[in-house]
Amino acid sequence: MSKFDVLTIGNAIVDILSRCEDTFLDENEIIKGAMNLIDADRAERLYSLMGPAHEASGGSAGNTAAGVASFGARAAYFGKVAEDELGKIFQHDIRAQGVHFETKPEGTFPPTARSMIFVTPDGERSMNTYLGACVELGPEDVEPEVVAQSKVTYFEGYLWDPPRAKDAIRDCARIAHENGREVSMTLSDSFCVGRYRAEFLELMRSGTVDIVFANHEEALSLYETDDFELALSSIAKDCKLAAVTLGENGAVIVRKDERVKVEAIKIDRLLDTTGAGDLFAAGFLTGYTQGRSLEDCGKLGCLAAGIVIQHFGPRPMVSLKDEAIKAGLL
Repeated sequence: MSKFDVLTIGNAIVDILSRCEDTFLDENEIIKGAMNLIDADRAERLYSLMGPAHEASGGSAGNTAAGVASFGARAAYFGKVAEDELGKIFQHDIRAQGVHFETKPEGTFPPTARSMIFVTPDGERSMNTYLGACVELGPEDVEPEVVAQSKVTYFEGYLWDPPRAKDAIRDCARIAHENGREVSMTLSDSFCVGRYRAEFLELMRSGTVDIVFANHEEALSLYETDDFELALSSIAKDCKLAAVTLGENGAVIVRKDERVKVEAIKIDRLLDTTGAGDLFAAGFLTGYTQGRSLEDCGKLGCLAAGIVIQHFGPRPMVSLKDEAIKAGLL
């Protein structure tokens, strides 16, 4: 019997969100729509330039774990924080969501990671991330019994930036497969794909990863093509299952020769795209671990993504389970 539906592994980050104009991004040499890795000095400078800000526990995989729990499924999380105030905030928030989180904090230096997220009027988010304690995540933080008892272990591509995390991920994949479980990853962003294209493809083609999540740009970047049809057919060959999100056009799910198109939900207003892909993965994996059809999995993903982009911040402010029930999906 499995104890958890989804175990997620990622960079434990406290998000600091603030609105800005596009000119601010230009003036401060921030790449729009990307996750920009920064050092401690630039983190302090950007923070000093921020307008009114909203703090929330985030990190891609952490957001996914919170979404899985909001759907009423059983979630666990591995991620490294420090013994500082932001670390306490992160620990409290993710546990309050009902997520199992027992990764041991690592002293006070480096400090807990933080990401300054600038949201422009079009709802696009540009992330500037100081990884801090995240880089300390390693094989010693793997809880083998949690991996063995999780139906799907899911990790973020961003984890390929801190070197020791790769070893932890490979350990988790081995344990998962030895116990008849599956492994999933998100490509995270097209710049991340550009840095680790060969390694990501090796993870897929070797069977280390079974399920891949990507958006339109990441799929094109993975195969260095402008032909989306070619990217879709390629990803279908390279992994067991892939879900590619298409923004306002929903998502397409591919499994060998099978292809399922799912429409996005209608929204009242796009406020902030932070967490959209993370919550899509949460909905999809909730459905997948409950044995639902690929279409239902995609609909649950689109529902969660559509809800989170209508408020500020990366995690749902309503019960996704209740919203899914209202929509007739649970």
